[in-house]
Amino acid sequence: MAKPSVRFLSFLFKSNDWVSLHCLVALVTVVGQELFSLFAFHCPCTPGLNFQYGLMTIGGPALVFFFISIILNNQTRNLVAECRCHKTKKCSIITTFLLLKSILVRALVAPVTWLAISLLRGEAYVCAFSEFVDPSSLTAGDESFHLSDATWVLARFPCREGPANLSDFQEEVNRRLNYESQYLGWLFIFSMANLLLVIKFFQSCGSKFGYRQEAYLTSYLANEERLFQRTAEVRSLAMAANNVKRFFGFVALNKEDEELVAKFPAQGTHLKLQWDKITGSYLFQERLGLPLYSRLHEWAQCPRGKTRVSDMEMAALLPHPEPQLAASPTPNP
Repeated sequence: MAKPSVRFLSFLFKSNDWVSLHCLVALVTVVGQELFSLFAFHCPCTPGLNFQYGLMTIGGPALVFFFISIILNNQTRNLVAECRCHKTKKCSIITTFLLLKSILVRALVAPVTWLAISLLRGEAYVCAFSEFVDPSSLTAGDESFHLSDATWVLARFPCREGPANLSDFQEEVNRRLNYESQYLGWLFIFSMANLLLVIKFFQSCGSKFGYRQEAYLTSYLANEERLFQRTAEVRSLAMAANNVKRFFGFVALNKEDEELVAKFPAQGTHLKLQWDKITGSYLFQERLGLPLYSRLHEWAQCPRGKTRVSDMEMAALLPHPEPQLAASPTPNP
């Protein structure tokens, strides 16, 4: 019963449909926020500690999600590879800005969701700021809040603790702070939505593509990544089978792997120069009017003598060509 769910989640995480993936990340963040509030949130209800704990609850997980999202982002690894392989020779200020913008926008999904839900719930905000409520502004009927140790009493309100005769003041403090928290939460959501619309607007205005070409580019990149990964798995399987057979004299393959190795034999090894050419970040380029959608596309379209290494040159540089996988010789009786 669990297999369809696992396949569905695997599809989403491997998918290039960023809207679906971002919605999934936001949903997981919301569930995490609810579980944290139910099982892990405990306001200390002590002056000084309330503020620190409340702010850490609102902003701490958001910062953790932000840095984790940046580290796990494929664009971050591509940017690092770009700096390592190409020494940022092809990365202008505009290119770097666009790459960083793409990384930051994707990394902000989980943190923004956590901050928005935290403010809308209001628990952490009430915990953080209850002790800072002005006692002179509190009234319940005809009675005013005038205790000398008001800070300590106000700090106990988030835990529903305090003198019984101050229960009305406690409700007023919680209601006021919940209002402020939700107001800030909706203001934050509105600001983020407007910022996203402005970024999308300027991105659309500055794009070199029409709708159809942009859709084609998206489809091409998704298909290139899918086919590259699948082909790389088969290629590495054939190469590993050749090396294992060379060492042991035979290789134990199941029927499916044996058919793949026989159908797609590995021929030589790709040089680091070739890997470097197709690795790293890439923005759309044109050469003599020919659109180049990715580093692999650019490498495939470049003149053979300029940036590509021919098969004969590659074979000459390899000291030990890898043998083809063949049937084991039968010993003479």
